Amino acid sequence: MVSSSNGQDAALFRRRRILLRRTRNYMYYLYILKSGIKDWHYIGTTKDLQNRLAEHNAGEVKSTKAYKPFKIIYTESFPLKTEARKREIFLKKNSRARRDIFLQHGLVV
Repeated sequence: MVSSSNGQDAALFRRRRILLRRTRNYMYYLYILKSGIKDWHYIGTTKDLQNRLAEHNAGEVKSTKAYKPFKIIYTESFPLKTEARKREIFLKKNSRARRDIFLQHGLVV
């Protein structure tokens, strides 16, 4: 027979795990890159902006290899990875929102 405390222990463990995720010392970033050779932008998410930019510029990312070099033209930070990914997907699907960001920050559309 399974005691009821096992169910309570599992629930407590899940709550602690969620709290730990929210109190991590790092952030997740949404970023927009601009190609230095073509009029092309890339939207992505990462934990480490400088490392990710280096990967893009080294040609290690298949989808951006042909458009290097890049510079970061816009970032947003989020405490949770899921929030950053939701924002990335929203911007990739919504050209008006993307255009509004470009216009608000004086970036080339």
